[in-house]
Amino acid sequence: MKVGLMGFGKTGKAVASVILKNEKMKLEWVIRKSEILEQRSVSEFLGENIEDQGRIYSIQKIRISKLLDEHPVDVIIDFSSEEGIHYYGEEAVKRKIKIISAVSHYDNKIIQKLKNYSKKTAVFWSPNITIGVNYLIIATKFLRKIAPDIDMVILEEHFKEKLEVSGTAKVIAENLNIDHTEIKSTRAGGIIGKHEIICGFPFQTVRLTHESIAREAFGNGVVFVAENLEEKTKGFFSFEELLLPYFSDRYN
Repeated sequence: MKVGLMGFGKTGKAVASVILKNEKMKLEWVIRKSEILEQRSVSEFLGENIEDQGRIYSIQKIRISKLLDEHPVDVIIDFSSEEGIHYYGEEAVKRKIKIISAVSHYDNKIIQKLKNYSKKTAVFWSPNITIGVNYLIIATKFLRKIAPDIDMVILEEHFKEKLEVSGTAKVIAENLNIDHTEIKSTRAGGIIGKHEIICGFPFQTVRLTHESIAREAFGNGVVFVAENLEEKTKGFFSFEELLLPYFSDRYN
C-alpha cells in the first residue's frame, strides 16, 4: 500500500516511523508547510535503518497534482491541520485515493466536504486515531446499555504545557452524552496523556483507563485503519464502524 503523509510535527514524525517499519506499507512522500527539510529522505531524517523511503516536500514548493503524478499513492494520511484538506482533497477524490484524517477538529463545512468526498472514495475521520481510546468509548457504550443510569465522570491528565481541556476528552464526552462539566483535568510534568472514565454504580465503580506511552500509538491506529479500509471503495467511516465487527461472533 503506497502512502502519502500530510503533517510532520511531533506526531507526524512518530506516525512516519511506524509506517516505515510496516512491511505492507510504503511511505512515498511527506508534505509539510515549512520549506525546511525539502527533498530530505524521511527514513534518513528519522534515523531509521530502512531502505530509502519517501521524500519530504513543502506545500509552498509543489502542487499536489504534480506530486501525485510523480509519486502516486493509494491513501493520504492527514496529521496536519484543519486547512490541510484544501490542499489535497479534490485531487485525491478525482484519483480515487483513500483519505484517512486524524485532524482533531473540523468545522461543519469541512465535515460536510468530507462526506461529499466519501461518495466517490473511502474517507475516514477520527479526532483520536488510537485503537485504545476508541475501544474505551465502545466498551463504555456497552456498559451504559447494561446500566443506563450509571454516573460517569471523565478524568484527563496531560503534561504541564497543555493548557486547554483535552480534545480527546471532549470527543469521549460527546460520544457518551456526558456533559463537558464532568471532565476533570490534571496537569503535571512527565504525563503524555491519560484518559479515565469512572462509571459509578450503587455499591461499586468501574474504571476504564487509556494511557498514552508514546505518540507511535497514533501510527498503530493508522495502520489498523488503512488495513480495514483496503477493500472499501467509497463511504464515510468512523473508528467505531471499523471496530464493531470485531465484537461479533464471527471473530470468536
